[in-house]
Amino acid sequence: MLLTLASAIFVFGLLVLFHELGHFITAKLTGMRVDEFAIGFGPKLFKVRRGETLYSIRAIPLGGFNDIAGMDPSDNQAGERGYCEKPVLSRMIVILAGSGMNFILPIILFFGIYCFQGVAQPSTEPILGAIIEGMPAQEAGLLAGDRILSVNGEKVSTWNEFTEKIKLDEDKAPIAIQYERNSQVAEVTVTPTTDLNSDRALIGVQNHVVYESKGLVESFTMALTHTRDIILYMLDALANLVKAPSGAAVTGPVGIAQMAGQVATLGFVPLLNFAALLSLNLGIINLLPVPALDGGHFVGLVIEAVRGKPLSAKALKYTQSVGIALLLLLTVVVTAKDVINVISK
Repeated sequence: MLLTLASAIFVFGLLVLFHELGHFITAKLTGMRVDEFAIGFGPKLFKVRRGETLYSIRAIPLGGFNDIAGMDPSDNQAGERGYCEKPVLSRMIVILAGSGMNFILPIILFFGIYCFQGVAQPSTEPILGAIIEGMPAQEAGLLAGDRILSVNGEKVSTWNEFTEKIKLDEDKAPIAIQYERNSQVAEVTVTPTTDLNSDRALIGVQNHVVYESKGLVESFTMALTHTRDIILYMLDALANLVKAPSGAAVTGPVGIAQMAGQVATLGFVPLLNFAALLSLNLGIINLLPVPALDGGHFVGLVIEAVRGKPLSAKALKYTQSVGIALLLLLTVVVTAKDVINVISK
C-alpha cells in the first residue's frame, strides 16, 4: 500500500509538474503575470513567494494549475499583462505548451534510460529472466537468474535450444529441467500448459535481458523514435476506441495508482517507463477538442482568430460548464469502476 501511494504521488507529481511548467514558462516568456504556480489541489502544504508569483504544493496530488492573471476578461487586474490582453498567438502558445511538455518529458526519460542503463537486449544464454506468476515454472520453484543446463537429460547451451525443446513437448508431458543456482545444481519437474493461440507447450518463462550501452547521440535518436512510435500507436488505439467504445479501455486515478504500484515492484526504471507512457497519454487527451481541456481552449482561440473577436462571455461560460460536467461525470464513472475492480480482487 505504501509503495503504491508513493509511486502514484511520484508519477502524478512528475507529470503535473512538467505539464504546468509548460504553461508557466510560456506565460512568463509572453509577458503574462502568473499569480500562483501550484502542484496539487486543496489545502496548501508548502508555499513560498518569489517575486510576483506564489509557488505552492497542495494536499491532493491529482493535478495542478497556474493562476494566470486575466484568464477571466471581466476580472483582469493585470492590465496589458493579463492573459486576455495578449495576442491570440501568444495565448495559443501558452495553452499548447502544457501538452507540449508532456511530449518532451518521455524523450527526456527515455534518453536518460538509454544513456545510463542502456538498451535491453534478449540474452542468448539459457538464463531465466522474468517468471510469469501462476504458470508451471513458478509452481515448480524456478527463479529468475537460474541457468538451464538440460531438458529431459539433453544439454542446452543457448536460449533457443531451451525453448525448442519445450515446444517439442507436444503431449504436454512432465519435463525434467536441470538448472544451476548459486553454483548449486538441482532438477525440477515441470508440466507445461497449452497456449490456446498457437497450441504449443508453455511453462511461463522469459529469457534474461542484458543492457547494451548507447552514446548520447544514439540515445537521443532512439528516444525520439520510440516516443514517435508510441504516439502513433496511442492515436491508433484512440481512433479504435472512438469507433468501438469500450469501458474496459478506460481507467481513472485509482486504476492508474494501482498500476503504478505494480510497476514499481519491478524497479525504478520500469516506473520511469510507465511515467513516460502516461505522460504521452495525458498530452494526447489534453489536446482533444473538449471544453475545459487545453484542446477545447485552443479551438476557442482558433474561432477567435477567424472571427476577429472572442466568443461571448455567455458562450464561454456555457461551453466550459458542459465540458466540466462531462469530465466530472467521466471521472466519477471510471473511478467507481476502478474501486469496484480493486474490491473484487
